[in-house]
This record gives sequence, structure tokens and C-alpha cells, in this order.
Amino acid sequence: MLMPKRVKYRKQMRGRMKGKSYRGAAVNFGDYGLKALDCGYLTSRQIESARRAIVHEMKRRGKVWVRVFPDKPYTKRAAETRMGKGKGAVDHWVAVIRPGRILFEVGGTDSETAAEALNRARYKLGFKTKIVSRETLGEGS
Repeated sequence: MLMPKRVKYRKQMRGRMKGKSYRGAAVNFGDYGLKALDCGYLTSRQIESARRAIVHEMKRRGKVWVRVFPDKPYTKRAAETRMGKGKGAVDHWVAVIRPGRILFEVGGTDSETAAEALNRARYKLGFKTKIVSRETLGEGS
């Protein structure tokens, strides 16, 4: 699973997920990308599951870029624990996703294979996404 090697603070506050993503909103590396339409948390397990689905569908042809990294610790209290006694331990790591963020990119393959691979990855994620290409985002290739 993906997680940072070290962090400055072990635990973070949840924060708010408002606004659109302006950084990481363009297809920069590959030809096709998977773009988030909703906001939410993407866990390291979901990222790895979607990545494996893409790689399996592409049958080792082309290249896959993972554009998100889970760098936010998500804490959770143990089950059936009374209130108080401080904040819970870090349970897993998440990436904060806002609308417009490109999650995965693929390149070096035809459009049908790329679309099918990214469609497989869409089922693994917990929010709405759409498949985009360099042309649909208005950038030259």
C-alpha cells in the first residue's frame, strides 16, 4: 500500500473539501485520464486496486501514471470504546480528492483499450469519475 515514509505530524484534522481542484486537473503524461467529478477521500487500498485493474486490462502494454498519493492520516477509534481518552490511532492513509482532479493516466495504447482499462478502474473508486483525453481538455498532443 502507498503511504508516506515519514510525516511531520502523526495525526491531522479532517478539514473541509470545498472548491475545485486546479492543480493536477490536466492530462500531462499520458493520452487518456480518469477525472474526478465529486469530492471525497481515496484510500491507499482503492488506489492500488484501481491501478491493478488498469494494468491487468492493458496486458502489460502501454504505461500507467498514478497522479494521486495518500498523504493524509485517517484516524479511527477501536470498536466499542467509550468516549474520551484522546484521538484514535492512524487507521489508514487517504488522498483528498476534489472535482477536476486527474487520478490516473494511461498512454502508449489505443483508445478502446485505454477506455476499457479506465472503465474497470472506475468501479473501484467511491465517487463519480469520467474518462478524458488530451483533446477533450483542449490541449494539443
